[in-house]
Amino acid sequence: MSTRETFMNEPTRSFEAVVVGGGAAGLAGALTLARARRSVLVIDGGQPRNAPAQGVHAYLGSEGTSPADLLARGRAEVTSYGGVVEQGQVVGLKRTEGGFAVEREDGSVVAAQRLLVTTGLVDELPDIPGLAEHWGTGVLHCPYCHGWEVRDRPVGVVASGPVAVHASLLWRQWTEKVTLFAHPGRTLGSLEREKLAARGITVVDSPVEAVLSEEGGVSGVRTVDGSVVAVDAVVVPTFMRSRSQLLVDLGLEVSEQKMGEHVMGTYVAADATGATAVPGVWVAGNVTSVSEQVIGSAAAGNKAGAMINADLVMAEAERALERARAEQGAPAL
Repeated sequence: MSTRETFMNEPTRSFEAVVVGGGAAGLAGALTLARARRSVLVIDGGQPRNAPAQGVHAYLGSEGTSPADLLARGRAEVTSYGGVVEQGQVVGLKRTEGGFAVEREDGSVVAAQRLLVTTGLVDELPDIPGLAEHWGTGVLHCPYCHGWEVRDRPVGVVASGPVAVHASLLWRQWTEKVTLFAHPGRTLGSLEREKLAARGITVVDSPVEAVLSEEGGVSGVRTVDGSVVAVDAVVVPTFMRSRSQLLVDLGLEVSEQKMGEHVMGTYVAADATGATAVPGVWVAGNVTSVSEQVIGSAAAGNKAGAMINADLVMAEAERALERARAEQGAPAL
């Protein structure tokens, strides 16, 4: 998608805030704004990162709730306070004199005084047969999201970079049956091997050829030498690429998220409230924090929503003061 200088159509509706992305972060922000009596529109592209997962975990009060049910409840809460939630893809954002124009794929345009962008990220998997087919069910990423569900069962960690050693040690908290399949072209250091062995983690040096399945679930890992290691789940560190093009089009930069020298993904920087370097634009969730879980994304959306409302309040106060001074014949500030 290229930067848009002009949109085909003029805005047909206007909102104090438009939220781009209807996941936990976006809905939490919209709920806060709607409860603050703001006119708010959520435009949801319908591509939640955790859609394949059976449940949302470590979310206090909603433990085990399916991702679809959690979002349905969130949408109902937003609309109960007067917020508007609509399905659709946003294809362009543009700064205007009064704020921003938001263009959707159908060509319609809405105006917004402020923006909250919560477009999330995309997990890019290594090109290994079987990984994508079981992503979010038998192929896992986050132990805090899925570790309990595979506790005490055999788990294989497919190395996709230096973070695999860290991942193997982390997953060892949930099961003693961890096998690390070494990354092609990277030799494990003697200290790494010693540490893994001390924790009872087996290392297989032959690269992974495929993830195997039986009856719809993961059953094992086959390496290029023909060996098969039986596992019930496969862990793979993904490359976490932020869905950031809309923000880039507004003039924001994409940064690399690193662990040491290893690039784990990309994100758009913001301050602690979610405010970006572009005035009037906030971000929350995985588009700005690649490791954030659902509950953290919701908290970030809540905070960003409050900050957007506060920003609108201060702008309204400034305009009211200018009007009052004008009526009194006093000099403008």
